[in-house]
Amino acid sequence: MADSRSELYSEVSNMRLGGGGGGDDENIILNPDFDDGLNNWSGRGCKIALHDSMSDGKILPLNGGKYFASATGRTQSWNGIEQEITGRVERKLAYEVAATVRVLGGSTTTADVRVNLYLQGANGRDQYIGVAKSQASDKDWVQLQGKFLLNGAASRAVIFIEGPPAGTDLLLNSLVVKHAAKMPPPSPPDFQSVVHGVNIIQNSNLVDGSDGLNGWFPLGSCKLTVTSNGAPHVLPPMAKESLGTREPLNGRYILVTSRTQTWMGAAQAIADKLHLHATYQVSAWVRVGPQRSGPQNIGVSLSVDGKWTSGGQVEAKDGRWYEIGGSFRIEKQPSRVIVSVQGPASGVDLMVAGLQIFPVDRTKRFKRLKKLTDKVRKRDVVLNISGSGVDAAAGSSVRVTQIKNSFPLGSCITRTNMDNEDFVDFFVNNFNWAVFGNELKWYWTEPQKGSLNYADADELLELCRKNGMEARGHCIFWEVESTVQNWVRSLNKEDLSMAVQNRINGLLTRYKDQFRHYDVNNEMLHGSFYRDRLGEDIRSYMFKTANQLDPSATLFVNDYNVEGAADTRASPEMYMKQILGLQEQAAPVGGIGLQGHVTTPVGPVVSSALDKLSVLGLPIWFTELDAPASNEYVRADDLEVMLREAFAHPSVEGIMLWGFWELFMFRNNSHLVNAEGDLNEAGKRFLMLKQEWLSHASGKADDQGEFKFRGFHGTYSVDIITPNEEKLSQTFTVAEGDSALVVNINP
Repeated sequence: MADSRSELYSEVSNMRLGGGGGGDDENIILNPDFDDGLNNWSGRGCKIALHDSMSDGKILPLNGGKYFASATGRTQSWNGIEQEITGRVERKLAYEVAATVRVLGGSTTTADVRVNLYLQGANGRDQYIGVAKSQASDKDWVQLQGKFLLNGAASRAVIFIEGPPAGTDLLLNSLVVKHAAKMPPPSPPDFQSVVHGVNIIQNSNLVDGSDGLNGWFPLGSCKLTVTSNGAPHVLPPMAKESLGTREPLNGRYILVTSRTQTWMGAAQAIADKLHLHATYQVSAWVRVGPQRSGPQNIGVSLSVDGKWTSGGQVEAKDGRWYEIGGSFRIEKQPSRVIVSVQGPASGVDLMVAGLQIFPVDRTKRFKRLKKLTDKVRKRDVVLNISGSGVDAAAGSSVRVTQIKNSFPLGSCITRTNMDNEDFVDFFVNNFNWAVFGNELKWYWTEPQKGSLNYADADELLELCRKNGMEARGHCIFWEVESTVQNWVRSLNKEDLSMAVQNRINGLLTRYKDQFRHYDVNNEMLHGSFYRDRLGEDIRSYMFKTANQLDPSATLFVNDYNVEGAADTRASPEMYMKQILGLQEQAAPVGGIGLQGHVTTPVGPVVSSALDKLSVLGLPIWFTELDAPASNEYVRADDLEVMLREAFAHPSVEGIMLWGFWELFMFRNNSHLVNAEGDLNEAGKRFLMLKQEWLSHASGKADDQGEFKFRGFHGTYSVDIITPNEEKLSQTFTVAEGDSALVVNINP
């Protein structure tokens, strides 16, 4: 729930406000600069002291202040300094926080410092909210910035600063907490001068210059030469999907030799060719030399003012040409951008052909997806009015309205969200499935051995039942070690095996027939905690046992980065290999979960992953979709890319967003609704698509008393007025099917 920001206020005075008591612009912290000593402040498990200077005058209050405070005698990382703000903070209001801190003493020169909020609900339930986090130094004051929002009423509220290791003093210069100012809406990016589909790589075909290398340079001390033939003559498939029919490639490629570091490769400077906020697709053919020993990672990487980011990766297992694809976006004006193809181990030659980087035409892609969607998600319907017994059905006036689309479209929710009626209203009005953010995870249901907490999950399930929603069970186990609670990590093999058995028996017995899906062992491409300790068979055992305990639930694998072409650990091929391995051990894998935590998504890259996974014949779900972008219009475009690609693909059977409300999202700048309930551009786009995916039709019945239309799967109502003024109304459901659905209208 934290909303940590990387850009902090340049001066604390930006959030200092005069006066006292009550206004939206006023600091709710009492004695925020310690002008009144330590009044209203207290130590959190430690002592606090007031100072006008420390370290022989080297540490002074910031910005002309008189005093600062220190938390001393800290024996735990959670020790710090706090202030109770009960009664001064209101629910459903967004607050912004700025704290100025530093650390001193011990063996620490830098340490993480956090601003957190403790709440005790009116029902006695405790809650901790992360507000801000940053690295503090013993050299300078550092400013932390964040935001928070209370969903429900709090009988007690305390804000506190903590984090450095025991033995290190935590210094606080000032703390400001005020009602967050509403930011003006952003402007949509100007793409007028963007020419879609045009390669920005100079001399991509390697014919310019005496050596064919005009525009290219070696990154590092490696050597570049052009070989005149031997590379593929066709565009890589993902590029062809975007660009359509183009002239064939000429077979030339760059050979990179004398590579002594993995980052060495062929490079170009492209800063002057980039447009801010435009999405660029990356495509190339790559190959590694015979010096290879085992699989080699090859990546297209970008250095943006010295900061490296990935534009796509592929793992080359042999001497074939491999397609590499990906994407990137620049959101702040850079002074220097270098693109390079790099990655194999030192000493391994690298070959690059047909590198393409071009801005994608999303509007053109969307038109194509609409046509695919019509084939996949709609069905022909015949309303047979003559079957109603009406004497004169021909010429009847017909109005068909779709009430709801049956395609599963859900969201992540948490127990605390239920205390905000505005959140609940948006959720129940716009989604038909739910998944719980934390409340079913093992570290939540059993934080200490034998101390079980199912109350939160029970309440969320009840909310779903009341509103006719299905729920996904996320997750039974989580394979990444950092997500496993300490008491489980400390168990020996025998005790861990018993704990695993107790967990799966307890959870699936308690909730039998109540969750339609289970993510059985989350993120097995990225973690191996249980496999390393209990053996390879533990994964298939989890699936088999879950199936025995709850045969009605579909059991999913679930992982991230599979759809983005930027993580060789999680390529579609690696995912398929894992699934096939589980099936060979008789694990009843029933579905493929793609988390969908995407960045700068490109349709052909996403659809390529879906096509590959579809070969397995299993239903695919996007299980945790979010699409962060600082500009709301760009975020709306990214979200639309993902929703349209998923909805148009026949193997995708559901989409779950990983939240929609600001401050309650896994990733910043991915929300559809701002903290205080205002719909942003991404939210508007989401609702627009929901409306687009409802079918309505009107007209007259033909001479046979039939009315025909093609509509999305879901629930409909029809109103008919016959020529003799008789009125008929009926509801019906359009399910999936290849043949036309005939609906008899009954009087």
